[in-house]
Amino acid sequence: MDSYYGQTVLVTGASSGIGEAMARQLAFQQARLLLTARSEDKLEALAAEFRRAGAEAHVFAHDLGEAGAAEALYERVTEAGHEVDVLINNAGFGYVGPFADQAAAGVEGMATLNMTALTVLTRLFLPAMAARGHGGVLNVASTASYQPIPLMSVYAATKAYVRSFSEALAAEVRDSGVAVTCLCPGPTATAFADEAGMSDKFFRVAETAEKVASVGLDALLQGKRTVVSGLTNKVGAVASRLVPTGPTLTIARRIIETQAMAEG
Repeated sequence: MDSYYGQTVLVTGASSGIGEAMARQLAFQQARLLLTARSEDKLEALAAEFRRAGAEAHVFAHDLGEAGAAEALYERVTEAGHEVDVLINNAGFGYVGPFADQAAAGVEGMATLNMTALTVLTRLFLPAMAARGHGGVLNVASTASYQPIPLMSVYAATKAYVRSFSEALAAEVRDSGVAVTCLCPGPTATAFADEAGMSDKFFRVAETAEKVASVGLDALLQGKRTVVSGLTNKVGAVASRLVPTGPTLTIARRIIETQAMAEG
C-alpha cells in the first residue's frame, strides 16, 4: 500500500483530537472514510464537511467502551457493505491519580476501550485484509507504553499492551501484504487532559494533533512497526529502556505529581 487514495479507512475516536486530524488528512487524500466515535453530531458535521470537499464519508456512531461493542461495530460496517482496507484504532482515554481512588467502572471501561476493543476489531477485520493481500492496521499507543507510570498505572499498562500486541502482530503478518504500525505520541494538544483530569502544565510542550496524525499515517505507509512522534519523545523512550526501573518509577511519579496532577 503506497497511498490512501481510494482506500476504505475505518477511524475510531474520529470526532476529536488525533482521530479527527487523521480523518481530515485522509479526506484530503481522497480515502473513503468510515468514522466512529460516541458523538454522532460531531461525526455527522465532519462527514458533511468532507463530502463538501469531495471525499466519501460514512458515520457509525458507537461506544466502543461497552462490552461486545467491537463485534457490534464490525457487524454494522460489514452489513453496510464496506470492506475495510485500513483500520485505525485510535479511540482511548486515561485517568490520572491514585489507582485506589478511581471508579471501578471507569477503570474497566478504560481497559475495554484501550485494549479489548482494539484487539477484537483487529481480529475481525485483519483476516479479510490478509486474504486480499493488502491493508493496514494503525494502533495508537503512547510514550507511556515505554515505562510503568505511578498515578497513571492503568493507562500506561494498557498502552504497553497496545505496543507489545502491535509489534508482535506486525511480525506475524509480515509476509501477508498487511502492515501493522504502532504510533506512540507524547503529550499532544487534544481534549485528553480534560478527560483525564490532568493539569495543562503537562502539555506546555505538546505536539499538535495534526503533526502526530501525519507521523502515524506516514509510518503505516512506510511499513514501520513502531513510530514515536517527536525528537524529545524519542529520546525519552530510549532513555526509559536504559535507566533501571526503580529510578524510572521515582522520576515518573515526580513528573506526574508536579506537572500532570490538576490542582484542586
